[in-house]
Amino acid sequence: MTGNTTSMTTMKSGAVRPSWLVWILPAQTGAMVLLGLWVTHVAAAGHGPLALEGRLSRDFATHRSPVGNAVSAGLSLLAGTEGVIAVTLVCVAALLMLPPAPRWAEAVFLGASVAVQSAVFLVVTSLVERPRPDVPRLDGAPPTSSFPSGHVGGAVALYGGLAVLLLMRTRSRGRYLMAGVLLLVPPAVGLSRIYRGMHHPSDVLGALLNGAVTLIVLGSVCLAGRGAADARTRRRTPDGGAVAVPAGPGRSGPAGGRQRNGSVVVVRHPHGCPDELADGVRALLLRHGFSDQRWTSTTPERPCGSLPQECDAGNVDLVVACGGDGTVRVCADAVAGTGIPLVLVPCGTGNLLARNLGLPSDPATALDEALAGGDFGIDVGRIEGDGLPPTRFTVMAGVGFDAAMVRDASPALKDRLGWAAYALAAARHLRDPRMRLTLRLDGGRPIRRRARMVVLGNAGELRAGLDLLPRARPDSGRLEVVLFDPRGAAGWLAAAAHLAARTVRRPAAAPGPGGPVSVAGGSLEYFSAGRIELRFARAQDREADGDSLGEGTLLTAGIEPGALRMRLPRAPGAPAAVAASRVPDGTSLTARAAHL
Repeated sequence: MTGNTTSMTTMKSGAVRPSWLVWILPAQTGAMVLLGLWVTHVAAAGHGPLALEGRLSRDFATHRSPVGNAVSAGLSLLAGTEGVIAVTLVCVAALLMLPPAPRWAEAVFLGASVAVQSAVFLVVTSLVERPRPDVPRLDGAPPTSSFPSGHVGGAVALYGGLAVLLLMRTRSRGRYLMAGVLLLVPPAVGLSRIYRGMHHPSDVLGALLNGAVTLIVLGSVCLAGRGAADARTRRRTPDGGAVAVPAGPGRSGPAGGRQRNGSVVVVRHPHGCPDELADGVRALLLRHGFSDQRWTSTTPERPCGSLPQECDAGNVDLVVACGGDGTVRVCADAVAGTGIPLVLVPCGTGNLLARNLGLPSDPATALDEALAGGDFGIDVGRIEGDGLPPTRFTVMAGVGFDAAMVRDASPALKDRLGWAAYALAAARHLRDPRMRLTLRLDGGRPIRRRARMVVLGNAGELRAGLDLLPRARPDSGRLEVVLFDPRGAAGWLAAAAHLAARTVRRPAAAPGPGGPVSVAGGSLEYFSAGRIELRFARAQDREADGDSLGEGTLLTAGIEPGALRMRLPRAPGAPAAVAASRVPDGTSLTARAAHL
């Protein structure tokens, strides 16, 4: 009954908030129109402080300099219509694609703030006809009124909105500094618009007010109260931190439930798995009966810690990988073929294996559900080449554009920005030349192609549901390959449209041998095989599961079917509802959870 009441309350509050817009936004627009008419009348009459605005504009025009002209031009470009739209689209896309999950509320808040501010601006300028300063202007004067400044209003909505999200949705140490820098952009833009003779000071103040009110209104609708439900499911850890722990029925500690007396080795990436999360992992393992825990941290010299030595010594019943795809890859390489189950605590930048296996994005929830599940075998890929020893991967390996992006992504930026760091690195390689390559599938005839990127894998889903390899499955016994070769703007748009369509409609056909299948006007070409050989005319960057592997002209890949034993809530590819179905040893997952 309580749950139903809570749901009803949430639904009612969600229905009430958007109704505010019905009267608040028209009221905001009306108030801005009245303010503009008043400012125009008072300024024309030459009364009060507004009489000094003309003198200030003339002083700026008199003292212009080449440096001031260049700086003000850059600020105006940053807050111009094209600049604001471009930055907004990039930020909204990042909010939907960055881990741990798409941030729909934040994306709607930012996009709607820019759109609503612009709509109010257009209405006000159509009703208020204030002339621009009577000084030489450095920009062409648009037909709109001088009141309010569109550049300043757009800067407040965009950069002020980003500052709000930084302060409300992140806990990084540098968030106050970054938010402060973002909040300085709108007044700097306003000063530049006055300097360039485009607006009066009161026009800038009106735009600051319009943008700020828009952020308050949209923030109340989109952001207020979010996260409360998550807070109710979080508990305190021994160090005072919080870790999400599902409060499902029948979960009891080791003293009250079935004991699992096996030995567990926990491989911890120190940056991906901070102390707070590590305490939560330790507590969850104890709740599931794993009292014998041996922890080891990753280092550049030992990327999976002492795991190989622990496995060689025996008495390892479970391995827990706390980190991103790179940590998971080296742990999988150590335990593949041993029969020791691996469980994931996804706390890295991408967490692509966890995503493709259907694990929750919250690290502690993923661990808790997996420990209550069963063991399933999944495939691992194996690559080698010139200068590259045999190396296993669990998700994807690539050559070309994506490998160069992985190589150049700054570790510091990855810690701060997540997937956005890869986007910044990718921008540096958009104009890289196409690769000449020869592809051979299962020892067949050579296939000669050109491409910007080659990706092969046994799992294909990226962030935000983007399926790069839509027919890949972690237990299919085959590898899927895509050659990515968009040509010109039309090719990039066709490829983007095709991949976006995959997020809402996936092919039902099972993967088959051979190929090719060409889509998006030839921008993407798909193949499927058990063994793949790639030769390149020149040395190219190579990567596996987000780890850069150096350059080479050769890459051969094969598949090891079922070599990696994973502990999962359900079989790979099974819908979430199957979590209560039977698992290999005949015990239902629901029954297992009830015993914990």
